[in-house]
Amino acid sequence: MSELAIIIVSYNARSYLEACLSSLHSAQPRYSHDIVIVDNGSVDGSVEMVRSNWPSVQVIEMGANLGYSKANNRGIRSTESELILLLNSDTVVPPGSIDGLIRELQLHNDVAVVGPRLVDGNGNPELSFGSMINPWTELRQKLKLSLLRKRVPLLSGWVAGNASRRHYPDWVSGACLLMRRVDAYAVALLDERFFLYAEDVDLCARIRLLNRRILFAPNIEVVHHGGRSGLNNKPNTHRAYRQSQLAFYRKYHPGWERLLRLYLRIKRDLPRGV
Repeated sequence: MSELAIIIVSYNARSYLEACLSSLHSAQPRYSHDIVIVDNGSVDGSVEMVRSNWPSVQVIEMGANLGYSKANNRGIRSTESELILLLNSDTVVPPGSIDGLIRELQLHNDVAVVGPRLVDGNGNPELSFGSMINPWTELRQKLKLSLLRKRVPLLSGWVAGNASRRHYPDWVSGACLLMRRVDAYAVALLDERFFLYAEDVDLCARIRLLNRRILFAPNIEVVHHGGRSGLNNKPNTHRAYRQSQLAFYRKYHPGWERLLRLYLRIKRDLPRGV
């Protein structure tokens, strides 16, 4: 049995998936590992590319886009390793990064989840960690992201500073998230109500309820190109975001969920059938 399972959910991201797999194979983790691609109904030749170029990689075809959480759970259940790495198809993993994440987890028995410092293609740090989602933290996070995209110097410096600080946030990004299988199963894996967004925040929240900690390790870096699958179909991606947002508030802040639903209805941004 391998020590690590690397689960990569892919949806119409062939070129990014190929780059991700190339990075994993050019400098493989020293720990024994399996790589599992869970394909959510891609039509861009992703599956054929993987089977042709990477025959040792396991491919699971979902047959349709059934969501990020469901696909990850399928991949997790197909493996038996002690450690699980959730990895986005639009990431590039530098040599030693996965080994570093595993060392961090092994050094701290009270830590269940470790996330690295995520940077974009230009080396700029992302907001890949944060506080539990509520109306105020979500508004603050969106404002930070907006200003960060505009390269506001003061905020960019603040993000760079925080992304260099080792700490224990409420959540780390599911774009690259290492966890122990025992902790993942203790909370029944990812909540499949979250189709695409907030599943990482919810997963970390349920793990924290078991008095386990989430670690952000800035000494380990992974490149994340960010949201490339979503660019293929922005209307469906936005709908998936709203569905997950409403599901999250319904689960954790039911009073606010009703107000959010009213606000979205007024904005004409409430997904039909939700």
